[in-house]
Amino acid sequence: MRRILAFAACALSAMTLTACTNDAPNTTTTSSAAATQQGSGSTSEGADLTFAMVTHSAQGDAFWDIVKSGGEDAAATMGVTMTYQADPDPAQQSILITNAIAQGVDGLIVSMANPDGLKEAITAAVDAKIPVITINSGIERYKEFGAMTHVGQSEELAGETAGEQFKAAGKKRMICVIHEAGNIGQEQRCAGAAKTFGGQAENLQVDISDLASAQNTITAKLQATPDIDAVFTLNGSITSAALKSIGDASSSAMIGGIDLDADVVSAIKDGSLAFAVDQQPYAQGWLPVVFLKQKVIDAMDTGGGQPVYSGPLVVTKDNVEQIADAIQRGKH
Repeated sequence: MRRILAFAACALSAMTLTACTNDAPNTTTTSSAAATQQGSGSTSEGADLTFAMVTHSAQGDAFWDIVKSGGEDAAATMGVTMTYQADPDPAQQSILITNAIAQGVDGLIVSMANPDGLKEAITAAVDAKIPVITINSGIERYKEFGAMTHVGQSEELAGETAGEQFKAAGKKRMICVIHEAGNIGQEQRCAGAAKTFGGQAENLQVDISDLASAQNTITAKLQATPDIDAVFTLNGSITSAALKSIGDASSSAMIGGIDLDADVVSAIKDGSLAFAVDQQPYAQGWLPVVFLKQKVIDAMDTGGGQPVYSGPLVVTKDNVEQIADAIQRGKH
């Protein structure tokens, strides 16, 4: 695993960041950079390759914008074409995958928030000899579906890490805010947090596509249950909503979350947010494109069947300055 992670780090450190994006909602294409990058054998070798990234992102989700950006930048650097499409409905996501197979893509990158809902489409890609890499969600089942590797973090470990932070602070009652119904990865995060927290823990369901409603739901829960002293959020936008809820409910609960954006970084700096567990989404977009090109061109099977971890990294007031610039640029 050290060799795998070392390779991943090298791949990230070698990035040349250029991209061309399409403004169509939830869909983008990165054009081949082979024609504009002189003297690079690696780019010219991939000029005819097209990889499809299909995720479960809701439109406008800032986290997935970073993942997409990582993939776009990698495609431009590696001289391949990458298409991006997303739909939070597993049935619709499966259709997008099936369409990519029909178009004859050379590789497929898929997030598996709902593995059972995507199984038929993903196995069809594998049967068609299209190399598949799963990202973000689905670490426990990617092998079952025939994917070559998974790039992401252990969701349960990320949750356990958060639970330990709350426990160390002496908190006794925690809510874990799930923002995508049926997302197995979020359920695993909450289960992991409850495991190490040791106190009373329960899940609270909200909808990320309606942040105002999500904020109201969190506020109402805090008002109805004033002894809640820990709030665990699983997305940067939901973290920001929860911070507002704390004020609205006049609560003194400690907030910790998963994922970083500029607002989350500011909240860590000013102390209103205790910590964030960073899964480094840019790497989740960048690395699969690199790995797929190596698979198709050089028959390299990066990962050796094992996952390539992109996190977790705990960010607190003590270390936030070290990565704040990269986060501000959307490269973390």
